[in-house]
Amino acid sequence: MQALPLATAFLLSASAAFAQDAGKLGTPLGHEEAQPPAEQSSMGELLSKGYQIKAAVPNGGKFVVFMQKDQSAYACEMQSLTASRCGTLN
Repeated sequence: MQALPLATAFLLSASAAFAQDAGKLGTPLGHEEAQPPAEQSSMGELLSKGYQIKAAVPNGGKFVVFMQKDQSAYACEMQSLTASRCGTLN
């Protein structure tokens, strides 16, 4: 008979712990899930997402282009006129 109150107390405490984490289970209905920026992108992808070119500097025989949107920034190395490799700065 002592097992019943102990089991009840355990289940109540477990359900309280689950309820605290329930808000972290996923995206609420009607909200879009936020996607973190990719670590590697191309300039074309970033331009299509609304990033703007802020500066460009020569680096040997290539150029490094700095792009920004809100608080997110990328540095892109121009490998050729049609190919680039971008990485996040923050």
